[in-house]
Amino acid sequence: MTLFDRLLLLGPLDAIGVAALFIGWAAIGWWIERPEARHPSVTVLMMGYRRDWMVQMITRQPRIFDAAILATLRQGTSFFASTCVIAIGGVLALIGNAERLVGVAAELGEIGLPPVIWQIKLAFIALLLTNAFLRFVWSNRLFGYCAVVMAAVPNAHDDPRTLPRARKAAELNIRAAWNFNRGLRAMYFALASLAWLVGAVPLVIATLATLWVLWSREFHSKPREILIGSD
Repeated sequence: MTLFDRLLLLGPLDAIGVAALFIGWAAIGWWIERPEARHPSVTVLMMGYRRDWMVQMITRQPRIFDAAILATLRQGTSFFASTCVIAIGGVLALIGNAERLVGVAAELGEIGLPPVIWQIKLAFIALLLTNAFLRFVWSNRLFGYCAVVMAAVPNAHDDPRTLPRARKAAELNIRAAWNFNRGLRAMYFALASLAWLVGAVPLVIATLATLWVLWSREFHSKPREILIGSD
């Protein structure tokens, strides 16, 4: 049985559920990362603070505080990357023993589904987790680049290279943070895709719930009120 034949075993509702997840994932990512938005997200607001951080770093002697913050950010990316690897391994183990899920399917009301259906759904979850893993790894690398550029910022305030290099470090920091956030969103939707094991309708409901959680945290949360408040 070819891959195309296996995909044909899925129904139209399954295709709608998967399409809704991908469309929602792309839409919320675009909505969150719009830098020109009149109602900016927490992610966009933090861009300004990251640029201010690198400017303040210029006059901070020594710069141990800045190095400690960056090390903490890199630890976060490493933690989530490791978590994704463990989760991917667990999902791949389930794919290799999909026959054991037949009993679980009967309890959930999905009687008569062949093991290949479960393998496809689990492979979809593994795909999302893999995307998250790659995002976290790249974010870790970008934070590393940022650390090197920060170290290359001259100590002399009047050096013509000081401010330009600090700004470069800020942009690298921003790109690293964006990839970290994209990795988190991929993990959110990977968790939502677990609902597909129950059915297509639960997948759509879980996708909508995930979109609401992401929207509320970025555009209607207490941290956002704090960030937009006056200094």
